[in-house]
Amino acid sequence: MLPFARITVVGLGLIGSSIARAVREYMPTARVTGHDADPDVRARVVALGFCHDVADSVGTAVTDADLVILCVPVGVIGEVAREFAADLPADAIVSDVGSSKAGVAAALAEALPGATVVPAHPVAGTENSGPEAGFASLFHDRWCIVTPSEQSTPIAVTRVSSFWEKLGAKVEIMEPKHHDLVLAITSHLPHLIAYTIVGTASDLEDVTRSEVIKYSAGGFRDFTRIAASDPTMWRDVFLANKDAVLEMLQRFSEDLTALQRAIRWGDGDALFELFTKTRAIRRSIIEQGQDDARPDFGRAH
Repeated sequence: MLPFARITVVGLGLIGSSIARAVREYMPTARVTGHDADPDVRARVVALGFCHDVADSVGTAVTDADLVILCVPVGVIGEVAREFAADLPADAIVSDVGSSKAGVAAALAEALPGATVVPAHPVAGTENSGPEAGFASLFHDRWCIVTPSEQSTPIAVTRVSSFWEKLGAKVEIMEPKHHDLVLAITSHLPHLIAYTIVGTASDLEDVTRSEVIKYSAGGFRDFTRIAASDPTMWRDVFLANKDAVLEMLQRFSEDLTALQRAIRWGDGDALFELFTKTRAIRRSIIEQGQDDARPDFGRAH
């Protein structure tokens, strides 16, 4: 039995278009309605054909939905929710895919009083964006963290969890603030570091930009992949999750200072111990199926 029969996806970039494609492939009897604020994106989605319907307004998009998934930057989730609040069916469940959860839960509670809200975060993605970048297998064997709020009923949490499992994801239930702390170190801080390193390399006066690109080693290439992520989305993530990000950034700064000290004083034992520990963590990530050695995480497009 399908957890939902009529699904509306609001925001048709990488994640939204991947959800729509995955529903079409893994839940073929469900109906998918899409909406994007950008008319050019809507036209491209119509041409690509991965939604049954593409609505011109968000209110029209949600009128007969039993699940509405917001795939928009976290900074505008409350604003978008207010736009369709009057058109939302009383029995519909509203969810999202944002990378920060405590702020999202608060914004949706304010915008949709009385509605059933179950925030969620599929921990999946690529550096690419736009409706053409999506693919149905994006969530396969990836984690989706469901973070129930005060507006979440147990039945709604079960249905949203089942939805993500149908798309191939593994589901974990987590408290919103704990999610934000975990993701600050596993996702948000790495992006911040990548943006900084790539920006520093670009700004060096004694190294030309052409040399940086021409002689990029694997490590720098990996950082540029992360730094190519959608700037609007990540701007909003850092502002929405600033307390957790700043806490992790302080811890990172302290560890970086210790590393500087080890290099300055030639403490090879300290460096070897750190690098050995971090290599073991990398091997654990591969063993748990969260990455492999193949290009683009081994994904088949």
